[in-house]
Amino acid sequence: MGAPVHGSGLRTDRPERSRRALVAGSVGNFIEWYEFGVYGYFATVIAARFFTPEGGSEVEALVKTYASFALAFFFRPVGAALFGRLGDRVGRRPVLIMVIVLMTAATTLIGVLPTYDTVGALAPWLLTFLRVLQGLSAGGEFGGAVSVMTEFAPPGRRGLYGSWQSFTVALGLLGGAGVAALLATVLSEGQLGDWGWRLPFLLTLPMGLGALWLRLRLDETPSFESLREEPLPERPPGREVAKAIALGAGRIMGWAAAGYTFLVVLPSYLQSSLNATFQQALVATVLANLGFATTIIPAGLLSDRIGRRPVMLTGALLVTVLAVPLLNLLQNTGTSNAVKGGAVFVAGAVVGLMAGPGPAMLSEMFPTSVRYTGLGLAYALSNAVFSGCAGLIITETIKRTGSVDIPAYYAAVTCAVSVLALLTLRKDPVQGGS
Repeated sequence: MGAPVHGSGLRTDRPERSRRALVAGSVGNFIEWYEFGVYGYFATVIAARFFTPEGGSEVEALVKTYASFALAFFFRPVGAALFGRLGDRVGRRPVLIMVIVLMTAATTLIGVLPTYDTVGALAPWLLTFLRVLQGLSAGGEFGGAVSVMTEFAPPGRRGLYGSWQSFTVALGLLGGAGVAALLATVLSEGQLGDWGWRLPFLLTLPMGLGALWLRLRLDETPSFESLREEPLPERPPGREVAKAIALGAGRIMGWAAAGYTFLVVLPSYLQSSLNATFQQALVATVLANLGFATTIIPAGLLSDRIGRRPVMLTGALLVTVLAVPLLNLLQNTGTSNAVKGGAVFVAGAVVGLMAGPGPAMLSEMFPTSVRYTGLGLAYALSNAVFSGCAGLIITETIKRTGSVDIPAYYAAVTCAVSVLALLTLRKDPVQGGS
């Protein structure tokens, strides 16, 4: 099923409104992925503060930390369904405002939570509750943001406009890594563990207030305005929508799994399995995210010219083939730091080939009447299973098998499945599914 479920209903509007929609739509993604990146980068610190009672092992605490990480992802589909239905009924703008308020509040509160030493077993439960709220808000963010970006996009530019969603993901992860690296440099290990880890979460408050201001100035999309003018807007059959959601999730599962493996899980893997220092792990993560950011927008732009399928297929195939060799370079003690840096940069870059066209591809699979819900659920389900569980699956499997190649196998297998799903995508050189 490569075409949209029905006609896409996309229209164009004035350039200034399109640019405003691009900024307002993408800013929430930046904050969301900044926080998720920070949580991943500080996973070992959070594990020690919230999940390590007297006598508990570090590995057990890390697994519990990633379990909380995964739980937030499993609430994403709930948020996608809840906020998506609202967004398809009352409009993209009001729901995106609700989402940014919830996301900002939950993330900021993590920065003031009491730890296990202070309140005992209540600490991990409080953290998990806030992670659930973050999962709900994140689930409602993607569908609305991509709907706004692509519904305001000029003709033949949906790939480019949609790619900004993925680009701000890269910026958010880079921002989180940058803040973490700065704190690791200026603070001692004791200060970082005692109170320094809180600062990145507290920084979300001013960022969220800025995002809220931008979204309050956002106009409703022309596609949704046109839909509201219809007396009885046409909605596709539920079975057809469900099929499109499942297929969309399959097409991006490699992007979800490889992205989180290379861009977020990497720091903890390097520390726990390859004995890297915290600073070395963060440098590797920054390089991977720079590679990711470098290819996203060119990939989205290229997909407007030659189609979504060839660009995304190239990325998925490259991960399938290169994942194990790239990881082996990192494991080899004789490999120079420059070569290792190049390896993680390339790993991020090939994921960007999938992430650039991905948002537009999903948007084009659904009509206006169910777009917020449909593309949001496809993305949330794929991320819940293949991103949210990445750290948990990789850490637990390495613990049980002793194999340090598990991250590469995980990325390669999921991308191989995505190749099969992407082969069903209709070949269209310009508009994909319009």
